[in-house]
Amino acid sequence: MDCIVVFHHQLVPRISVGQRYSFRTVGAGVGLGIYGKRPCVSTCWAVGVPGGLSDESSSSSQINPNGSLFGASDEPSSTTFGALDAEITPETIDFFVSDAEGDPDCPTAGYSSIEQALNMLRKGKSVIVVDDENEEIEGNLVMAASYANPQAVAFLLKHGSGIVSVGMKSDDLERLQLPLMSPENEDDSSAPSFTITVDARVGTTTGVSASDRAKTVLALSSPSSRPEDFRRPGHVFPLKHRNGGVLRRAGHTEASVDLVMLAGLRPTSVLSAVVDGEDGSIASLPCLRKLALEQNIPIVSITDLIRYRRKRENLVERTAISRLPTKWGLFQAYCYRSKLDGTEHIAVVKGEIGNGQEVLVRVHSECLTGDIFGSRRCDCGNQLDLAMQLIEKAGRGVVLYLRGHEGRGIGLGHKLQAYNLQDQGHDTVEANLELGFAADVREYGIGAQILRDIGIRTMRLMTNNPAKFIGLKGYGLAVVGRVPVLTPITEENKRYLETKRAKMGHIYESGERGLLDAFINPDIDENDPPEEIQRK
Repeated sequence: MDCIVVFHHQLVPRISVGQRYSFRTVGAGVGLGIYGKRPCVSTCWAVGVPGGLSDESSSSSQINPNGSLFGASDEPSSTTFGALDAEITPETIDFFVSDAEGDPDCPTAGYSSIEQALNMLRKGKSVIVVDDENEEIEGNLVMAASYANPQAVAFLLKHGSGIVSVGMKSDDLERLQLPLMSPENEDDSSAPSFTITVDARVGTTTGVSASDRAKTVLALSSPSSRPEDFRRPGHVFPLKHRNGGVLRRAGHTEASVDLVMLAGLRPTSVLSAVVDGEDGSIASLPCLRKLALEQNIPIVSITDLIRYRRKRENLVERTAISRLPTKWGLFQAYCYRSKLDGTEHIAVVKGEIGNGQEVLVRVHSECLTGDIFGSRRCDCGNQLDLAMQLIEKAGRGVVLYLRGHEGRGIGLGHKLQAYNLQDQGHDTVEANLELGFAADVREYGIGAQILRDIGIRTMRLMTNNPAKFIGLKGYGLAVVGRVPVLTPITEENKRYLETKRAKMGHIYESGERGLLDAFINPDIDENDPPEEIQRK
């Protein structure tokens, strides 16, 4: 059959409007969707139409892109929604993740590969490092500090802001007795960590020239340098690289040091923000691309560097396994510790994982208020309860409980502040933004490595959130089906759920009503009327 598919955003070039795709369904259809300008797949209750995909098949006033929470009457429902998963054919499997997300070594379109950048750094040349395109773009010229020379620094001064920074690891800063300018901001991941400025004492004059700054940079990168080798203040700005690099903070300092380390060089970098030669403003992406082309410089994305590192580095260690009897049934509890920040996560496993194929999996973000205290502001506690029920019923599956995800990654205290803002009229996304956070700052790389360690290779993912599909192939994982986790809608959480659907791409299909009940209870037919389902 073909499916009516309505998108929240304009279709990206990889999916052509009007092109025909075929899907084989088991109980439900497969729908294509867009999340964060990227294609994703979800199983959904599809509407058959002749001819193929078309953005003119329906009006947005008739069909909601991610389903309707309340149906035509717009009244909240107390019925749990749900759907069976679909059988994914080779024609649809590609749409779970994009090419770049499926292969961490494949650069984002328009960027160079990380390997190209590493090769250039090994030759003593510069690369351009660009942060997230969804934010205000900033590109930095980066090179290895151990290769600094007057010509290279003059190039940085010509195209950069005039500020020459040196990214350094904390142990080198401690060895050279270089304290932070603002120690009170050390835990603020949104801000760079500048130390006091320095000039090399030997071989320099005013410290301002390219030659003087190159000598200072070389002195900072030398393992034999001592604190007394520098004057304070000076004209070079050391920056503290946070432990864990871009996996901890996606900043230019962390990216620059990570790159020179990956290139096999001393973990000290030189960096300077690129500015527009006309007006001195921070260079736009087209301006950065022009510079890269003219100077034959690779331009790489911090996002690509994060994927590159996650593929190659083991970020977790298993610390314990224990028998865990619960109210739902008997499980095994696996404890994992993050090597980045020491956070402990738990995977609750039912049955034998075996060959790791088509395992029922719920990746659940920690929510103390919902999971423990039964908060009605969200659906988290109900989703966790439902996931445990379904996995116990299936006899095989995993609930992965990721800690540190409170409030979509902003922390418990900030989440409670966000609640206050919501009571004043903000929605859940606006509240996070008002507090200075992104709408969702969670990442699932740690979770993917845990699932891989348990033995999972392909999964039927229990989620309403397409973001959880992204990036799994890079860990040898694939999502082969989606099982919605749709729980009762109440007066307290209906606006929260509607915001997640409208602003974050979550999928809530009212047409799936009753299908999850059939998944739980084999005696129920998905076509039974509601009163018959209730009786059974």
